[in-house]
Amino acid sequence: MLSSHSLSHRPILAPSLSKFRVPNRPPTFSLSRIFEHNPRLTKSKWKISCFRHEGFSPENPKPEYIEHFLPEELVQTELYKSSAHRRDWKSTLKEAADAVSRAVGSGWTVPWTAETILQVMLLWVAAFWFIGSWMIPFAAHMAGFSKESLTFKGQALFSLVTDVTEGLAGIAILHRCLSHFHPLPSDWFKFSLRGKWLFDVALGCLMFPFVNQLSQFNLTLLPLMPSTPVTLSSVEQSILARDPVAMALYAIVVSICAPVWEEIVFRGFLLPSLTRYMPVWSAILVSSVAFALAHFNVQRMLPLIFLGMVMGVVFARSRNLLPSMLLHSLWNGFVFLDLMT
Repeated sequence: MLSSHSLSHRPILAPSLSKFRVPNRPPTFSLSRIFEHNPRLTKSKWKISCFRHEGFSPENPKPEYIEHFLPEELVQTELYKSSAHRRDWKSTLKEAADAVSRAVGSGWTVPWTAETILQVMLLWVAAFWFIGSWMIPFAAHMAGFSKESLTFKGQALFSLVTDVTEGLAGIAILHRCLSHFHPLPSDWFKFSLRGKWLFDVALGCLMFPFVNQLSQFNLTLLPLMPSTPVTLSSVEQSILARDPVAMALYAIVVSICAPVWEEIVFRGFLLPSLTRYMPVWSAILVSSVAFALAHFNVQRMLPLIFLGMVMGVVFARSRNLLPSMLLHSLWNGFVFLDLMT
């Protein structure tokens, strides 16, 4: 199909071809005479014409030709399709981002800066290490015993005291560092039984088998070194010994204490604080990576990151620490029961 632009540049043919004919000779065609009568052809852009007949006859005095504009039209069509494809991708990504934003909600009002965020996290890591590696063992040594010499009940009690002390130290650090910003907005460190968050917790529980598969996949990617000695933790030793008191104490540690302290730090403080500098979904991802790194176990990085993301989404949707604590507790209980079987 020819456009109006192509029609405006079509060569102007002579009204009659009789002046090009020589008497008693077969009809011929001369390009020079056409250019003489059509000087615009030498100045305008040439267009290729495909003649159906080499000669002319009196019955068909005008040449029949087809102008070829297909390459230009194809290029324009491909460019249009390419730009439309890019627009489709951009619109799809924007719709996906909008859907995620609607699902996790907007960011928090953060009154502190990155300096306070870094200060709290570094102090928490330092306190966690100092209490667990130095303070409690030193106190036990001063009392005349060591963890290794304790019975299963004693080791379980030792772990409970260590975990409670680390949690209280973390809360004290938060209170001290954030005291300059009181009163905090109402959606900070919120605990409430109200809200429609039970469905989110139930949906998060359905992710547990996938988290377990990620654990196996992580071990395949980063297996233990052959020279690494395989040792049983005190929890596993207590389970093998079937000591009911020790197992009950460890159940309190893994299902109550650890979820409460960790959720306050990583979901209650770190995740909302990061929304000052990034979208909520990015804050969920970054806080989940920090949550996994805090466990100091590369063989469990992938499942811990994914689990942190699930708990982060539950927390961001409810703006309530209780659902993420419950989900965290259920996961730890799931692992504990799995060790018992």
